[in-house]
Amino acid sequence: MAMTADSLRSASEVVGAASSLRDAAAIWRAHHPDIRVVLVDALDMREETPALTLGHRSVYLATSSGHCWHITQQPEEATALILTQD
Repeated sequence: MAMTADSLRSASEVVGAASSLRDAAAIWRAHHPDIRVVLVDALDMREETPALTLGHRSVYLATSSGHCWHITQQPEEATALILTQD
């Protein structure tokens, strides 16, 4: 299932308010099981542009056409969130 403007707003609220990225991921999974969430080191995403920046945390939108994942800036294409923290 792709992201919507509402789910992107929800991601902003969840990631911004959670006490840790792990907590944010757990909350997200509980409320949006159809959209994957992955935690990665910020250095792994250093050449990508986040969809959201929330203090020291960043949210990237990702999509896959089957085998390879890539970052997108289009919520309607996104099927996963990638979360990082500096």
